[in-house]
Amino acid sequence: MGREITNSAAAANQKQQSTTSYTVEQLVAVNPYNPDILPDLENYVNEQVEPDRMSTKIVARILIKALMAIPAPDFSLCLFLIPERVQMEEQFKTLIVLSHYLETARFRQFWDEAAKSRHILEVVPGFEQAIQAYAVHVLSLTYQKVARSVLAESINIEGPALDKFVEHHVANSGWAIEKSQTKGQLIILPPTEFNHPELKKSASDGIAFENITRILPILG
Repeated sequence: MGREITNSAAAANQKQQSTTSYTVEQLVAVNPYNPDILPDLENYVNEQVEPDRMSTKIVARILIKALMAIPAPDFSLCLFLIPERVQMEEQFKTLIVLSHYLETARFRQFWDEAAKSRHILEVVPGFEQAIQAYAVHVLSLTYQKVARSVLAESINIEGPALDKFVEHHVANSGWAIEKSQTKGQLIILPPTEFNHPELKKSASDGIAFENITRILPILG
């Protein structure tokens, strides 16, 4: 009987570990941008940083995935769960520096540092593409027109590869190209309420006149 109970407990524990591994695999590889997975991710990070169970490789991979989700606050939330002594390891210090560069839109410094840390970052597929998408997002919030050289520096692409990148966004994202004698090629970005302030609606613009007429008798 005792052996049966022990075997049953071991089987249950193995099943739980298998489920946890499967869940984390899905979190890391399939669904990194869904905020609903954050509680599960936090629980797993908590488990990983226990002294007798910690796998720094897995923790680093989770942080890289969290960094790819920027501008979401996933990286800061996950980092908060990791003990300071672990954060002092070189790979984690590197990820923290990279996060700071992204948060302050210092893309040239980011790509320079990332180039020196490929052995840390290349374990997670799609890292460069995710950061390039974030850089484009930041540029779109900031500029109406952006010089080709600024775009190239921000996304770390040059030459024919940059041509293909721009052509793709012209075809699919509403970009346009303008020639400038002084600044070379300019990329015209789609108008938004951020790069075209005149498009931003004020609070009063959202109140229909008929709603005001209904409120006035009540106030009176």
